[in-house]
Amino acid sequence: MSIIQTSTLKPPLILGRKTPTQVTSDVCTVPEKGPGRLWLPAFLLALSALLLGIVAVTYQIKVGIGTWGLNRTVGWAFDITNFVFWVGIGHAGTLISAVLLLLRQKWRTSINRSAEAMTIFAVMCAGVFPLIHMGRPWLCFWVFPYPNTRGSLWVNFRSPLLWDVFAIGTYFTISLVFWYLGMIPDVATLRDRAKGFRRKLYSLFSLGWNGSARTWSRYEVTCLLLAALATPLVVSVHSVVSSDFATAVVPGWHTTLFPPYFVVGAVFSGFAMVLTLMIIARKVMNFEDYITQRHISAMCKVVVFTGSVVGGAYATELFIAWYSGSPYEQFAFNNRISGPYAWAYAIMVGCNVVAPQLLWIRKVRETIALVFIISILVNVGMWFERFVIIVASLHRDFLPSSWTSYAPTLVEIATFVGSFGLFFTLFLLFCRFLPMISMNEVKTVLKPHEATESFGKDTLK
Repeated sequence: MSIIQTSTLKPPLILGRKTPTQVTSDVCTVPEKGPGRLWLPAFLLALSALLLGIVAVTYQIKVGIGTWGLNRTVGWAFDITNFVFWVGIGHAGTLISAVLLLLRQKWRTSINRSAEAMTIFAVMCAGVFPLIHMGRPWLCFWVFPYPNTRGSLWVNFRSPLLWDVFAIGTYFTISLVFWYLGMIPDVATLRDRAKGFRRKLYSLFSLGWNGSARTWSRYEVTCLLLAALATPLVVSVHSVVSSDFATAVVPGWHTTLFPPYFVVGAVFSGFAMVLTLMIIARKVMNFEDYITQRHISAMCKVVVFTGSVVGGAYATELFIAWYSGSPYEQFAFNNRISGPYAWAYAIMVGCNVVAPQLLWIRKVRETIALVFIISILVNVGMWFERFVIIVASLHRDFLPSSWTSYAPTLVEIATFVGSFGLFFTLFLLFCRFLPMISMNEVKTVLKPHEATESFGKDTLK
């Protein structure tokens, strides 16, 4: 009896006793009638940041990457920090879409569409930084192995940087296909409700969807196959990114801990970003009935779990540095904790280890404002984690005569701001013109009597 009572006390996934007809009407309101008043100021702010980034990137391509604060010792800094940060942000979308779909987790239904879009936009932001780091981005096609007339010039398949090209390219392609395929039924719904040019546009992108049983059957099988294909990418993509560091001989990098450490950290930061976006979207788009306390609580539990694993990885790094007896490893970690960038290490630990532990408290998980603040802190901490790993490990190498410091220039800061502008510009356009909640999946988690009631009403009509 106690088990039955406990299960019935769970908060519902969807509030307001929604019927399938009401779900369609609520989700289609934003693409059809426009968003709320806050959308336009937010879009103009994001567009301004994007334009600032475009100006900065144009300037550095024209002048050269000497506009950055790099030097002979710190050859990787702000650009690679931002690259790894954005790749990590994109991890939660694949996890929510693919892994939780295979595990039949129903709480993913209201957030999976936005998380998938977030993945695509984050990977696009990540791709900007290696591109401009080349110095000659117009020659970016040289990284692809194709028959050419350049003689002996060929890609180095032993380079982890080349592995990034294939891993990120595959990740982006699968995520884009999975996102687009999942939207087809909802785009067809918008097509049936639209008129004029909008109807023609939605008809083009709905690919002739007719809603027949045969079409639904093939659609569901394809989604499962893509989910099974995308699931290994959750592990492989950031493992490949970690190889950029782990295959080097730099103290603090050359460790087998990096692949799982980077994967868990990516899921950690990705879910924190999903929390940030969903908390804002549920308020601005009036989706409180669809993105409920139960969704936020479930995401909080993932954040506190992965945050605890990340904290364990930090402790493992320190232990291995001490246990190894290597003076170089010991110096590298002593330098992180007490060196010139100790303040960055303190921010990293405080935001990634201490702050998420508050989510063990149920009242904190149920307080939206506190969850929002913690999600912001996690994203700040994960950026500083990448900064500490890269800059704090490089600025003092084996030769004291080459020790130096690093500080980002205004061009680098403007480029970073521009990446956020690109991300939020694309995300706000997505929210404006496409259904940010999967209508067909939300309808599957409605209570049976609500769906039956709606079916009776639709039949009478």
